[in-house]
Amino acid sequence: MLWLWAPLAVAQPLHQQLDAGAQRAWVKGVSQERQAAAAALFKEGNGYYEKAVFLRAAELYRQALEQWDHPAIHYNLALALMDTGLKLELREHLEAAMRYGEAPLDQKMLEHARNLRVFVEKQLVRVEVSCEVSGASVTMDGRPLLTAPGHYEGWALPGSHVFVAAKKGYPPNERVRNPREGETLTLNIDGLYDDRELTRYRRIWAPWKSWAVVGAGVALAAGGGLLHLQGRDDLRSFDARATECGLLGCVPSSEFEDLRNRGRQFQKVAMGTYVAGGALIVTGAVLAYINRAEPYRLTPDEYEQDTHIALQIGTARRELLVTFRF
Repeated sequence: MLWLWAPLAVAQPLHQQLDAGAQRAWVKGVSQERQAAAAALFKEGNGYYEKAVFLRAAELYRQALEQWDHPAIHYNLALALMDTGLKLELREHLEAAMRYGEAPLDQKMLEHARNLRVFVEKQLVRVEVSCEVSGASVTMDGRPLLTAPGHYEGWALPGSHVFVAAKKGYPPNERVRNPREGETLTLNIDGLYDDRELTRYRRIWAPWKSWAVVGAGVALAAGGGLLHLQGRDDLRSFDARATECGLLGCVPSSEFEDLRNRGRQFQKVAMGTYVAGGALIVTGAVLAYINRAEPYRLTPDEYEQDTHIALQIGTARRELLVTFRF
């Protein structure tokens, strides 16, 4: 959208001459040689600007500012930047151009600078960051903002921005924000959190499910053990009666034969349950290993949200308890 203002920039008269009055605040401390060098670069930049060679004009204006920090140079540089998309730098130079009001410009140029700044700021994000953790340093996208306790105000482009608060003894506390153009991004950092606070553990499924499989295997194996004992007792009874019958010379009955068959059947079933129970125990143990707790890391925002929810739940419980007591 910013390129739509480029024709208006051309229509606006450039500041053509640098005011060098001895009493002016922007003149103090600047030698005649530096003033002359800046004026020459300024004039050359105006020539390129009038030919619509804006990038070259902006380069010359920047060189002029190195010699002399004059509001009129900032103003012309802002106009040259209107078709470049460098919104942050454009706003910075508009701010510098208006620093002393009308004196270095004129009413028309000052009003134009104000209107242009309002337009540009609608496409930027106002950033307000504060931190109360003494000794902590805060950066935005790797750029230092402040050392706490402190407050920062500035501007940024819309989109994703990474804020990192760091202090000795703590891991970097990273927060991500995604403001849109025209918004104000406010970030208040009230605390830093260590690895213990930011670490959580999670499982694929509830732990009891794995141990339920193990328990089922143990129960099945135990049932097999009971069948095995019952079969053993039946076979022992058969052996005892067979010995007794052999001594007395009796004929074995069908019930006598069933006792042996039942004992053998119980032991066969018991062996099957041993195998099945063992398989379930091994399967449950493997599932328990797969489902072991895995650590993961919270962001400071997620930690604060968890803490806030826990606080709300605790408060609600206390209020409910007081209500019941009442």
